[in-house]
Amino acid sequence: MNDMNDMNGINGANGGHDGGQDDVFGEAPFVDEELDHDRLEEELREATAILDPVPAELRRIAIEAYALHDLDARIAELTFDSLVDAIPVRGAVDVPRMLTFHSGGLTVDVEVTGDGLLGQLLPPQSAAIEVLHGPRATAVLTADDMGRFSSTAPPTGPFALRLRTGGEVVVTEWLRA
Repeated sequence: MNDMNDMNGINGANGGHDGGQDDVFGEAPFVDEELDHDRLEEELREATAILDPVPAELRRIAIEAYALHDLDARIAELTFDSLVDAIPVRGAVDVPRMLTFHSGGLTVDVEVTGDGLLGQLLPPQSAAIEVLHGPRATAVLTADDMGRFSSTAPPTGPFALRLRTGGEVVVTEWLRA
């Protein structure tokens, strides 16, 4: 058994560090301070991008999964949609779509037109509002102290609103513009 330990450098002359040499390979020990971690990470990222790039489909799925990062957000339920609930008026053309969402004590009224969005939060409060189209926000709006917000870009396709009021996150149901 002692012969095996001597070969592994556990006992005997190679048992400790002598002259700064590595026990196993006889090289100088690795000093971490000499390594530029940022440069190493950059080189590894470049090599990975060339030798093993992330497939486009996997990247798309990852982005969509990240969109779920605020799963603890409250969902604002659609309680009024003028396309479904309003009584049509004869002769009216190009009428705006009126939407009302409720979540707890918060009401979000939104008017959707060909010119953009116009809305208000009740009770009035300031908030950051993101207009979502797929996994990414395409517009970031700000509600003033009266709870009013607007956007000059009309939503196209499916959209939702993500509201950040204080420490609370509220997301509306998804609708088709």
